[in-house]
Amino acid sequence: MDIQRQLDAAGRSVALSGSGDDTAITLTQDYDAPIGDLWDACTSAERVPRWFMPVTGDLREGGTYQLEGNAGGRVLSCDPPNSFRITWEFEGQGSEVEVRLAALSDTRTRFALTHVAPLNDFWERFGPGATGIGWELGILGLFLHLSSGTDVPPEAAEWSGSEEARRFMELGGRLWGEAHAAAGADPREAEAAAERTVAFYTTDPEAGTAQGA
Repeated sequence: MDIQRQLDAAGRSVALSGSGDDTAITLTQDYDAPIGDLWDACTSAERVPRWFMPVTGDLREGGTYQLEGNAGGRVLSCDPPNSFRITWEFEGQGSEVEVRLAALSDTRTRFALTHVAPLNDFWERFGPGATGIGWELGILGLFLHLSSGTDVPPEAAEWSGSEEARRFMELGGRLWGEAHAAAGADPREAEAAAERTVAFYTTDPEAGTAQGA
């Protein structure tokens, strides 16, 4: 896997709300897939487990969902095949996620995910990287699924402990530090938060993934 190419293919941005109470991170990537196929990959209970994790629930506006061993919540809005918005509830913490799709051509689609979360002690310590890396791993799985047309292989779970995976998370964490600084954070504080995020993920990747997504 060319991890640098995958990291370069993603766009990252950070924004603080006007009230200063929460923050939004946005991750984008263009996929060689029609918008309908990408929508199906992101919203079908049969297909999401092929690249992300098993999900149960009523996956339509007003319904609820639960990702196995991770977050659950409500489907706040759904506009096929353009966007959906959900609550993201994990370990007593609540936030929101919005996914937007835009057709660039008949065979290429832009994916954009925005995660809005409260500014809290976790953010103060880790900045945007903890959440950002979790989603980076998710869109990596989506890329592998769309590019191969098959399920992400079982050995992908073992990859999280590999040197290649650690390098992916290290580089990704530092890129989120750069995005944090570009959003107006003190560069030294953004760099320090990024380094704490990198240590958090590369020391215990499984714990990091659970916190990050």
